[in-house]
Amino acid sequence: MPVIATRPNSLVKRNFTYCPGCTHGIAHRLIAEAMNELGMRNNTMGVAPVGCSVFAYQFFDCDMAQAAHGRAPAVATGMKRARPDMHVFTYQGDGDLAAIGTAEIIHAANRGEKISVFFVNNAIYGMTGGQMAPTTLPGMKTTTSPYGRDASDIGYPIKVCELLNALDAPYFIERVSLLSAPEIIKAKKTVLKAMQYNKENRGFTFVEFVSTCPTNWGQTPINAMKWAKDNMLPLFKPGNFRDKGNEGGK
Repeated sequence: MPVIATRPNSLVKRNFTYCPGCTHGIAHRLIAEAMNELGMRNNTMGVAPVGCSVFAYQFFDCDMAQAAHGRAPAVATGMKRARPDMHVFTYQGDGDLAAIGTAEIIHAANRGEKISVFFVNNAIYGMTGGQMAPTTLPGMKTTTSPYGRDASDIGYPIKVCELLNALDAPYFIERVSLLSAPEIIKAKKTVLKAMQYNKENRGFTFVEFVSTCPTNWGQTPINAMKWAKDNMLPLFKPGNFRDKGNEGGK
């Protein structure tokens, strides 16, 4: 029987330990496939901070560093500036990047640091117990918003792509969905483009993955996918916000 798909060698040969139905594994594979296809594996470094993303260093077969909660863009900045010959990416969740790491992501983007940031948005804190995150939807119940997020009191979800798009420096910003096979195929093209720009040292590239967290949502994997499509996509609309490469930017 012909082999049509194999594990990219940018992933370690071990089983994922994420919860059933979690889309971290999909995101990992897309990034690893991009590293393979672009021949970047041997000169790429990744940064994984606190949260479910902290496990990324166990799965990517490239140099990885662990950062304090929210500090991945700052660590990645130091790594890239110290080793400009290397390609650097961060892999972060919404509780990490959009809460305690808000300053780091905004200023790294505003400086146009030549790194790639992969942002997993599942609208909740995953590893730490299902607390409300900056991306939690209005009315959504979490362990710290048991009656649902009250936007009039707690504020509205932060749309990170839109926020960063207000800055002049970022080179590439796009939001993609991991909620169906066609969307994953499109997401792969986006990740590949972001990493290509990274390889060429074009500037700051940012990819947001609209994802699920079945465990903390209290749903089955299938129901979680449907819930995300019905509730997250209308608020976090997939699409490209910035692509200076298509504008002739260098």
